[in-house]
Amino acid sequence: MKERKFSTYQIVFVAVMAALVCVVTFFRFPLLGSKVHFANAMCLLSGMLFGPMLGGLAAGLGSMLYDALFGGYDFINCLVTFVSKFLMAAICAWIAFGGKEEDKGKHVRLVVGSVVGAFSYVALYMLKTYIFQRFVHGYPLDAVVVTMGGKLPASLINAVFAMIVAPILYAAIAPALRRKGMLEKLRK
Repeated sequence: MKERKFSTYQIVFVAVMAALVCVVTFFRFPLLGSKVHFANAMCLLSGMLFGPMLGGLAAGLGSMLYDALFGGYDFINCLVTFVSKFLMAAICAWIAFGGKEEDKGKHVRLVVGSVVGAFSYVALYMLKTYIFQRFVHGYPLDAVVVTMGGKLPASLINAVFAMIVAPILYAAIAPALRRKGMLEKLRK
């Protein structure tokens, strides 16, 4: 098995992006019984910039950090957040780049990756809500459906916002990183 080592450069960029994901999560507002925030766009962006593994780590760590320090969640909820945000960014990157380096004209794949990544997170979030409400807290099915129905609109708004904003941010940031040779160092 091939051992994967991360460079100091990659570790620093992942840490900065994780911090950015954490901080951006503070920018939220209530809507339809839930909260709309901007962190999902940053999670998708981290997948686009760093690829599946490093982008997933940045998204998962940043979101988990927010939940642990400021969200008041326990270890299990933080772990679920890490896994779901990791997968969101990783799925986006896998679709956007297909495991290969980026080439010109992949804007469609970036958009498709962000759409699938954002909706995969909504599905995982709804699954988490169902499992926790039904099996951990023991609520009856009708109460669980009402709770999920209350969370779904804001989750979909978060997803749509993220899938629109992330490709735009990538298109603005990636050329500058590429010109300086940074993008290649991040995806090695």
